[in-house]
Amino acid sequence: MSQTIPTSKPFNLGRWVIWGMFALVLAVAPLLFTGGLGLTVLSQMGIAIIACLSYNLLLGQGGMLSFGHAVYTGLGAFVAIHALNAVTGGSLPIPVSAVPLVGGFAGMGFAALFGYVTTRKSGTTFAMITLGLGELVFAMSLMIPEFFGGEGGVSGNRVTGSPFMGITYGPAIQVYYLIAVYTFISVVAMFAFTRTPLGRMLNAVRDNPERVEFVGYNTQRIRYTAFILAGFFAGISGGLGALNFEIVTAEVVHAARSGAYLLFTFLGGATFFFGPIIGAVLMVLAFVLFSEFTKAWLLYLGLIFLFMVMYAPGGIASLIMMNLRVAMYGKLRGLALSYVALAVTGLIALSGAAAMIEMTYHLQLSSSQGPDIAFMGLLLNTTGLETWLGAAVVLAIGLVLFEIARRRFAQKWEGIQAFIEKQVNKEDPQ
Repeated sequence: MSQTIPTSKPFNLGRWVIWGMFALVLAVAPLLFTGGLGLTVLSQMGIAIIACLSYNLLLGQGGMLSFGHAVYTGLGAFVAIHALNAVTGGSLPIPVSAVPLVGGFAGMGFAALFGYVTTRKSGTTFAMITLGLGELVFAMSLMIPEFFGGEGGVSGNRVTGSPFMGITYGPAIQVYYLIAVYTFISVVAMFAFTRTPLGRMLNAVRDNPERVEFVGYNTQRIRYTAFILAGFFAGISGGLGALNFEIVTAEVVHAARSGAYLLFTFLGGATFFFGPIIGAVLMVLAFVLFSEFTKAWLLYLGLIFLFMVMYAPGGIASLIMMNLRVAMYGKLRGLALSYVALAVTGLIALSGAAAMIEMTYHLQLSSSQGPDIAFMGLLLNTTGLETWLGAAVVLAIGLVLFEIARRRFAQKWEGIQAFIEKQVNKEDPQ
């Protein structure tokens, strides 16, 4: 009788390098961006990464389109800020560093409660139920000031208790490193979940729920479990936000926050694990930095989302992976000039469109400041016909040149993909 000898999995050096680099980036980032704004942006990025990845457990891993994910980040934040106040008052004997876990368990509890209803349905019905629950919670936030604090919200003080090894969480750098630790552990935990049998079954439920039921699994139970887990990490994100800002308002459970998680998770790439991380970074840059440069930033964001849906529905992560595949076969250098042409012509078209958008916004919102605005080092007269015609001509020329560059790029891309398919067939003739 033959005996099977157990074998261990080979050491995955590449994965350890990636996780090591991720930890190194989290540790070194505040040393590179030492200003107050830099620490603020980095802290918000860590919080957003956890929130977007928790949302992607629903959307990318489970195919559950939720319009109410801010319910769990927001309620977790409210419970966390109340826990922080209880710690300050001496009625809750836990360290400040454990407050985000309170938010996580709160998010898990609310996800268990609401998810029991929402996960009984799937598809469009699931999405509509989550939207309704989100609106319900936001309405309640204005009706129950005892818990939600009314319009002013609930504030707290994270500097409480005896310092531990000199850590008081008063300086922003100490709060950042707490967020960084939670971010790293949460990202590792969520990645590990996607590699478990339950995570694989969640992917199967996303792709073919009928076949999953046929082999004997309860699809609702799988979705419900994933929903609870996503609520836990969403609550941790909310708890970290409560510590970071020391105030929580009704805005954290608003539908706009849920829409932001959806939009930027999609832009980053919901079909890849690292896609939401890219989306979270972009979300913070858009809300904190880009919004300071122009009043029309939401319009630009909408246009970017529109073009991504049309030309790259897999998000930025899919573009990265496709080009990595081309690079593996030594063909990326042949696309360099095409990428330069696309970038230059795209910038020409964008400059024309942006000039028209900025002039329109100036006429509507800032006309009292005079007819002239500064744009890309130029002084544009918003009331002059020649200025509008010039912007329109630049836009038209850019679009024509971009279309020519795009068609040439498409021909090269198709040829490269055909070459790669031939190589793949040679390597694996079966």
